[in-house]
Amino acid sequence: MAEQKFVIPTEIVELPSKGLVYSKENPLSSGQIEMKYMTARHEDILTNINNLKNGTAIEKTLKALISSDVNYDDLILGDRNGLLIAARILAYGKDYQFKYVNSDTGEEEIVTADLQKLEYKKINETLYTNANEFSFELPFSKNTVTFKLLTVGDDKKIDDEAKGLKKALNQDPGASLRLKFQIQSVNGDRSNKTIREFVDTALMARDASALRQYINEITPDIVMKTAVTLKNGEEAEIDLPITAEFFFPGAGI
Repeated sequence: MAEQKFVIPTEIVELPSKGLVYSKENPLSSGQIEMKYMTARHEDILTNINNLKNGTAIEKTLKALISSDVNYDDLILGDRNGLLIAARILAYGKDYQFKYVNSDTGEEEIVTADLQKLEYKKINETLYTNANEFSFELPFSKNTVTFKLLTVGDDKKIDDEAKGLKKALNQDPGASLRLKFQIQSVNGDRSNKTIREFVDTALMARDASALRQYINEITPDIVMKTAVTLKNGEEAEIDLPITAEFFFPGAGI
């Protein structure tokens, strides 16, 4: 008997950024990623107790599901979020059930969200030039900074440095650490020392707030809000909760 060969089906997933934040040499600039349907082996990665304890279960699963020849760490976080939803739909379908506490009655009920109705943020494509760097003039100090949209790789570095600071200094570096990674230059100076000193000593809180707001405005992402129908027949728009059962419904993990 001939050896059976099994082919795992795949789907092409469009990225929220449309690939516009990546250099043209980067395969992510195509704006698409090919993803496999989840198998029992992928569920093993997702539910591995060590992966769950160290918080890497979802990231390892997403990496295993990507068929395209891309560097996962290059993905901006908004594109990673888009893949997260796509992977869930491919694995278990579009319907996601979760517990919701009705704010009017205080009662807990089970509601269902249609994940296919989640939309990507609308982006101004003229801002993107196949380079992950953008310019912004701080409204109060009038300093000009350039910044990048954080990638999966950046997020890991930030997490590692934050853990080190907490351990060494017993303090939480807070949101300023993310800005040290996001800002790429200050008035044309690209020195890492200059950038970190600027964030620590010269970046006014109201300028930092304006910068974060602008970064959020232009960051491609998937909008994690959904409309659900309550038991009384009314509709409510809520933030989509990503619980343990999001990727493994009914497992109770």
